[in-house]
Amino acid sequence: MEKGERLDGRKIDEVRKIKCSVGILPRTHGSSIFERGETKSLSIITLGAPSEKQLMDDMEVSEEKRFMHHYNFPPYSVGEVKPIRGPGRREIGHGMIGENAILPVLPDQENFPYVIRGVSEIVCSNGSTSMASVCGTTLALMDAGVPIKRPVAGISIGLITDNEGNYKLLTDIQGLEDHYGDMDFKVAGTEEGVTVIQMDVKIEGLSLEIVKESLERAKETRLFILGEIKKTLPEPRKELSQYAPKIVTLTINPEKIGEVIGPKGKIINEIIEKTGVAIDIEDTGLISLSSENEEAIEKAATWIKNITREIEVGEVFEGKVIKILGFGAVVEILPGQEGLVHISEIADHRIEKVEDKLKIGDTALVKVIKSDSGKLSLSIKQAKK
Repeated sequence: MEKGERLDGRKIDEVRKIKCSVGILPRTHGSSIFERGETKSLSIITLGAPSEKQLMDDMEVSEEKRFMHHYNFPPYSVGEVKPIRGPGRREIGHGMIGENAILPVLPDQENFPYVIRGVSEIVCSNGSTSMASVCGTTLALMDAGVPIKRPVAGISIGLITDNEGNYKLLTDIQGLEDHYGDMDFKVAGTEEGVTVIQMDVKIEGLSLEIVKESLERAKETRLFILGEIKKTLPEPRKELSQYAPKIVTLTINPEKIGEVIGPKGKIINEIIEKTGVAIDIEDTGLISLSSENEEAIEKAATWIKNITREIEVGEVFEGKVIKILGFGAVVEILPGQEGLVHISEIADHRIEKVEDKLKIGDTALVKVIKSDSGKLSLSIKQAKK
């Protein structure tokens, strides 16, 4: 209070040395280590298919989450030796702080359909690890190639007061200053503004002057940290990790969704079985195809497009006979789309039985001669002309 000196010799508005590293873990989709003094966060990003959203179902609301940020605080980070158990209230809360800080800058689902999971492992702790996890997650997202709108950083501002009403604000508090101090004022955001505020206070209240000065100090420090982050990685990588699943989206007429799914899921299950592609269908008609194999995605996409495309009269296809009837043959011209070749349209001359010319499994060139409410009439003899 008298000299403006801190335990580690810093000035009251001085940030500890910052070091940023990316691409630390070679097999993950994105990774980073953010260091601020002795506080160090290892952040990992994993990208998943749309079907891997987290389902949130409670008494008040049912929803899905496509971005999750989890925070782990192992005992060794503070020199403790004890069993590692599941996350407690503090860990879950810190994870939510990071999640809410990052959420506003994420791309929307239409432009980036991936589900995103971030995990911040605190490998060393000496003050404000939650804000370090925000900085580390930002770096890991950019390392993964997630096109975030802009980087996010966070810092904690502390407070020391005396009985006479005097006070000092402390930038980037360390563990002892958090424990014995009067405030832990966390602020995270971008160059454009604040995304998260969370505060612990141990005195009866704060004056408006303290709050205003804390926000100003936090902004100044946040901009400095963002500058350090950009020195390491100025923007998201242009390409996703080679290990990330590839996702292609296409939009179909919502009325055609049933045709893609088929009776009891027959069609969609066949596509999945034969291509190995994960398929997610929204009620709006948005379909997401995900796989590590781009050729498989292309095959599945072509299959779905063929099922849902509008067949026009006059088009010619090479079809496959899938059923023989007394008055004609059913020919599949595209996956999931078939039509009837009447016995009179099989040959240029009269035939007594369909089996005289066709059998199941035969391929034949057919022409669409009529379309009535989705029911197609085909002709073999007219396709030859």
